Amino acid sequence: MQALPAGPAPAPRNQLLVGSSLAAVAMTMLTGGMLAVWMAQRTDAVDAGETWVPDGVTIPEVASNVILLAFAGVCVFGQWALWSAKRNDRAHTALALGCLVVVALLIVNAQAFIFHEMGLGIGDGTYAVMFYAVTGMFLALMIAGLTFTAVAAFRYLGGRVDHELLTAHAIFWYALTVVYSAIWFVVYVVK
Repeated sequence: MQALPAGPAPAPRNQLLVGSSLAAVAMTMLTGGMLAVWMAQRTDAVDAGETWVPDGVTIPEVASNVILLAFAGVCVFGQWALWSAKRNDRAHTALALGCLVVVALLIVNAQAFIFHEMGLGIGDGTYAVMFYAVTGMFLALMIAGLTFTAVAAFRYLGGRVDHELLTAHAIFWYALTVVYSAIWFVVYVVK
């Protein structure tokens, strides 16, 4: 008696969710480590009797607060894209992803405004080096997020119905919101 051949191996599932979750953990750990170095450098400067923020440097708090508030919109648009995709509503998925891109670009613009208004050179002391390291890392994560959004939009709107991709996309933006919240508190509020 002959046995039937084995069926095809099942397709791996949840790879994007696992990858996005690991990226979220890595982003959080990277930010936590950089903010720990920030606090250590700040403590050393204050213990030595120096001021942490150089004289004449003003931090534009309105722009940093607007960035924090804008992340609420990013999360709403990311979730809206996922919700629309699960209902096979391409028009609203495209609109949500487009709105997310616009708000994310506004966040990048606001961060560039902060750089301009502060007028710090990258080598103008420990504060400047740490400031540009932390906020530069944040901008690199924003560019990664914008790239992820572009890939998700092209894949979904191109006809590939992949809810897992948009779920991973939303997880990435939620994690980036948490990352910026920590940066906002340590860099812009505590100073």
